Amino acid sequence: VYMIESGGGSVQAGESLRLSCASSEGSLGDYSMGWFRRPPGKEREFVAAISGIDGRTEYADSVKGRFTIFKDNIKNLLYLQMDSLKPDDTALYNCARRSGDISNRNIHYNIWGRGTQVTVSS
Repeated sequence: VYMIESGGGSVQAGESLRLSCASSEGSLGDYSMGWFRRPPGKEREFVAAISGIDGRTEYADSVKGRFTIFKDNIKNLLYLQMDSLKPDDTALYNCARRSGDISNRNIHYNIWGRGTQVTVSS
């Protein structure tokens, strides 16, 4: 099983992108899901997560108010809506899945995708 991300691209600062994530299994099930990113030359960092139990969400301070994580249970897709993008948002974005409740720690996630690149220019 693996995750499949899409929707990345190159945009100007202030613009928006919507990332999508699907499971190779088809269904996202009741798993908690997270988005993480790795900026150039830096460690992977938490972006947002959504609980598979009750739908609660959590965001990194750097993206609060600009990014929204949500699931479409009919299409079986996880999304990350990214608005007001900044050059600091440039990174490889990965989605990940875990059993259990919401977490902002990447070590708690065991199913990952290969990522989709987001580049924001000023």
